[in-house]
This record gives sequence, structure tokens and C-alpha cells, in this order.
Amino acid sequence: MLFMGAIMSTTVDPAHAAAFDSRADYTAAVERVRAAASDYYSGSNLAMDDAVYDALMARIAATEAARPEWTVEESPTETVGAGGGVVGDVPHTTPMLSLDNVFDADGLRKWAARLDRILTRPAAGYTVEPKIDGLAISARYVAGDLTQVITRGDGRAGEDVTGQARRAVGLPHRLTSPVTLEVRGEVFMTEADFALANELRTGHGEPPFAHPRSAAAGTLRAVDRAYAAPLSFFAYAVHGLDPAEHLSHSGAMAYVASLGVTTTAESGAGMPLCATIDEVVAAIDTLNEGRLTLGFGVDGAVVKADTDADRVDAGSSSRAPRWGIAFKFPADTRTTTLLSIEVQVGRTGVITPVAVLEPVQISGVTVTSATLHNFDDLERRNVRAGDTVFVRRAGDVIPEVTGAKLDERPETSELFTPPTECPRCGGEIDRSQKRWRCTRGRACGAHESLAYYTARTSMDIEGLGDKIIDLLVRAGLVTDPADLYDLDVTTLKPLDRMGDVSAGKLVASIQASKAQPLSRVVTGLGLRMTGRSMSRRLARHFTTMDALLAATIEDLQTVEGVGPERAVTIAAELVELRPIIDKLTARGVNMTEPTDPTAASTTSPSDAETAAPLRKPDGKPMTVVVTGAVPGLTRDEGNEAVERLGGKSAGSVSKRTDLVVVGEGAGSKATKAEDLGIPIMPAERFAALLTAHNDGDTVQVAALLEESLPTPA
Repeated sequence: MLFMGAIMSTTVDPAHAAAFDSRADYTAAVERVRAAASDYYSGSNLAMDDAVYDALMARIAATEAARPEWTVEESPTETVGAGGGVVGDVPHTTPMLSLDNVFDADGLRKWAARLDRILTRPAAGYTVEPKIDGLAISARYVAGDLTQVITRGDGRAGEDVTGQARRAVGLPHRLTSPVTLEVRGEVFMTEADFALANELRTGHGEPPFAHPRSAAAGTLRAVDRAYAAPLSFFAYAVHGLDPAEHLSHSGAMAYVASLGVTTTAESGAGMPLCATIDEVVAAIDTLNEGRLTLGFGVDGAVVKADTDADRVDAGSSSRAPRWGIAFKFPADTRTTTLLSIEVQVGRTGVITPVAVLEPVQISGVTVTSATLHNFDDLERRNVRAGDTVFVRRAGDVIPEVTGAKLDERPETSELFTPPTECPRCGGEIDRSQKRWRCTRGRACGAHESLAYYTARTSMDIEGLGDKIIDLLVRAGLVTDPADLYDLDVTTLKPLDRMGDVSAGKLVASIQASKAQPLSRVVTGLGLRMTGRSMSRRLARHFTTMDALLAATIEDLQTVEGVGPERAVTIAAELVELRPIIDKLTARGVNMTEPTDPTAASTTSPSDAETAAPLRKPDGKPMTVVVTGAVPGLTRDEGNEAVERLGGKSAGSVSKRTDLVVVGEGAGSKATKAEDLGIPIMPAERFAALLTAHNDGDTVQVAALLEESLPTPA
């Protein structure tokens, strides 16, 4: 039997999916899908299984068909990347579309029949290529030279990642012929790339990459990283060829290969040319059977009409071509022995059961442990030490145990007994929620809390890597972040590999962090349900730690993005962290934000320009988009500067945007701002505004604002 004929897909087909009963359930599903898409396209750690994602998308599509009046703007069913918040400043020459999905042979045949109806004739042939789980990019060659590499972004514009992408094997700096064209394909990490990348990363004191896709995404976007992780590239499309010379996709890709670019046809899986859909089914079956031997992750197959005539006649929808389809493989499930069940305690005291497994290869990765999610889930899955268990990589990423072969359970097996006290510190366990938590919280996870506090994106204490933190905790010198400021050279010198010079540098770095703004302190404390952006909002809204600590749940909800649930959690976290905050204050750590944006709402217009120049006359923040390079600032620092000046940073331009800062390399956002008549401020003027504001030069601030903003009515 052919592989696809035997598949029982776990994914819901839109034609058979149940519509949501309420508008609220529909919009909640849309937000879940957008968040998952944002993680996927940014390369973050993936938390949603592919099957869950596809099922949600199917129900969203079914709901929109049944209740079209509920359809949200830029629905994930109509946008590239499911509206996942991906951004980009460089416009594509032609849109970089996504592909629709099918999950079994029946779905594939329905797609082919639909294509034939659109063409009013049978398709002339199909190609089959491996679907590689990496980042889609577009590489532009001018007269044979690689000049620019852009991510997919939102399909219309993407990020310029030329610097890092130039290192990808398979993407030559110069073609063998001086032609001008655009090659599109996937940047990814092979298994060998991933192993070396983690060697380099951990050797520099950083935690290992979670999986090859996030590693490739992070590497592609990395700036000023101390190590150069390897990348690979396969091309799957080309634009800019003379159609009279290249009348098929297979022919065009053969030509690209002759120019020195590595294509999917050279991946080891080949690119079979099939005359019928039955041949396509057989080719996908062969690809699936051999995908674990390829040396890189493959999560499906891509089927395309081969001839240019078929592709032109079929056309595209707003998000996907009609001449191509992605066949998604189910998660690769294997069996192995569950050796034991251990309990892990996270940074904030969350207690999680983890399965320790007999090593097993899944999708080319050796898996030795897998999540069991929580203790309720562990009981529901009914697995025990000694069981033969089913293990899969959810979304081909996160290993999880899905169940056990109960008929093979050893007679001597014993039911797992959950802990009655915290396995790390012996403290009490809070069992009020699905995710159990040590009541001591962060005090239980000192190492993890310290690593988070000292990280580059938090307090940025150079020299305090995992090894040093481990030494400090084991020696009993540090139990919380405030203890770091009591360290001196005499105390540090006895530690392993710590002499006068290194101890002096570390102490100086720790002491220098006292001057960091409140937003960094809040980030470093790691309040649950907050991150860097929310920490900045909290700090700039309340401006002092005293004000933040005094804030009621209602006060917290006045901060953008803080709803009732988040407000309750933040308030509880602040109460729990109060002793550490008091210790930090006593040791001289800064507890204020440099600028007081809220002052603009209670002062005169001229004073408001000084305190928060990017506030409107009514005291509300201007919505500001920064596109392109701002002199002296990274992208994050540009957005932070907007917030320091009293504004609200945004990633896309709309009618609600008040100002667009345009720097070198700006693209579609600047054009859109011009089309909408939105005020534009050159990046150099924005940098000068920031400097004048920091210097307290009110005259210069007013002059710079007057040049770019209309006079209030």
C-alpha cells in the first residue's frame, strides 16, 4: 500500500471542520494562530504542534465560510504567514506567497482535479520537491554578483539579511555567468550544521539552540555575534528569466544549478518529474521513506505544476499560488523505552514531569528526553517507567510522549507518584493550577533567575556566564540578584580560574549595571506574563519602582496590553519580588526610568515637548513606525527611543500611524506613509531629536518637531 493511502491525518480538513459557535471563540483562535505564526516566522521556540495549528486554521476557514461577517481584517486564511506579525522594510519584486496544505492522498487528488478545472485541461506534468523547514529568502544577483538577500517577511516586503546569508553554503557570492536574476529558496541548518552551531554557542557561554529552524532564524538575523554558525541553502524558484528560453520549472532550476546555486533537486531527494497524480503519490511515498537519511529536516513535500503555461493560467490567490501545494507529513512517531520519569523545576519554580528515554532517532534527531507537560497530563496519558512508549516531535520540533503500548507493560511496573514537596528545595508545592509551582518561586531556582537577570537583554552584566553563576551559587555567595552587588575582588579570587584581573573586571561590570534604567531591572526580574516590551511599557508608564509597586490592579490595566488576568499576575509577582526589589534598592540599583512620558498629560504643551515630545496635545502617545537605519541605534534601540520620547512604537504603517521615521534602507513603509499622507521624519533628525531631548535642549526639540509634524489645530 502506498504511504499516503495509509495515512490517518490528525489534521482537520476545512471542508469537514466545525465552525466556531461564537465570535469570541473565532477571534481567540485567530489570535492563537497569529501568535504561533509569529513564533514560527521569527524562529522562536515553537510551542504549538503543527496538527493543532492546522486544525485551528481549518476551523477559522470554516467559520469564515459560515459567518463571513465575523471575518477579521487581514485574516490568517488570507495573509502570508497567517498574519504572524512578521515585518520587513525591503519590498519584494513580486510577492513571496505561502502554499496551501493537504494532508493525505485524497486531498492531493482533489487539488489536482481543481487545478485541471481551472486550466480547462489536464496539467502537463508536476514536480515533487522536499519541503524544508527553514526560512524562505529571496537572493538578488546583478550581473552575476549577489547584491541583496531578503526574508519572506509578510510576503510583500522582508528584512535585509545579506550579511549573514552570504555565509550559507549553496548560495554563491558570484554566479558562473554575469546574469541578473532573483533566486528564491530556503536557508536552513543541516544536522551537521546544527551540531556545530550548538558547539559554538555553548562554547561562548550561551544556552544551546532548541532546534535547527530557530537556530537558522537566529543566525540569519544575528548582529555582532562572537561566533559564526554555519548555514545551508537550497533554491526552489527563480525570477527574471526569459520565459522564451525556460518553459518549465524543472528546466529553470536546472539552469540555476548550472550557475552554481544549489537547488532542491540536489538535496539527495531529487526533483522527480511526474506525468500523473498517481506518480506524484508514489514520489511523495519515496521521499517520506528516505527523509531521515537526508541529513536535514523535511516536514513534507511540495508539488508544483511544471510548465510555465500551466502556472500562468492557474494564477494565484492573495496568499498562495493555485499551481502548487504542500503535502504535510504527519509527525514522525517512534517507539522506545521510558527509562524513568524525572521532575524538573524551572526558573520561576514551575515543576514539570519529564520522560527519560532510551535514545531514539526521530526525524534525524537523537531524542533522549521528552515533555510530559504536567501531572494531570501524565495521568491522562497513563505512562510508567519501563513502558514501551510512542514518542513524536510535535511539529517536528518538540519531543513529546503521546502514550504507551499497554499490552507490553511489564507486570512489575509501578504508577508514578508525583512529588509532595519541591524536589529542588523541599518547599511546598502550589497545586492550584495545571502547572504546579514551588511556593518559593524564583528563590528555588537561583541559577536560572540569576542567568535571566544578568542576560544581555536584561541587566547586561558582561562576564557572568553560566559557569560563573554556578560557582557563585554552589559557594553560597549568591542566592538572588541583589547578592551580586555584595561581591568584591577578595570574595571572588578563591573561585576556580578567577584571578585579580578577571575578578576586578567582573566586579566593575556588576557595579556598572546599577545605572541601567528601570525597564531593564523589570525585565531582569522576569515577572510572569511580561517580556522586554511589556517591561518597558510598565517602566515608562509608572516611571519609578515605587509607583509600580503601589499600582493597583486597576492601575496596571491602564498600561497598553495589560488585561485583567495579566494585571492580577503582575501584581502578585511584584508582591512576591518585593524583598528582592528592596535589597536591590538598598544596594544602589537605579529604580527610575530616564524619561517621564506620562508628564505630558499633566503639563503645559511646551513642558510636554520637553518631557515627552512624541505625545499628542491630549497626552496620548503618538504611534510611530521606525523603518530603515537610525544613526547610532539598532532596531530595538530605535523602538526603545520612540517609547522614551513618549510615543508608542509600531511595526506597520496604517491610517492610525502618526509619524514614520525613515532611514537608510527604508522601503515599502516609507512609500505607504507618503501615499497615506503621514508625516515623515528623516532618521538623522530623529537621532538629533533624541540627543536634544536627552540634553534638555527644549528649543532644539521644538524646532526639530516643527520640521516634521503639523502644527496642532
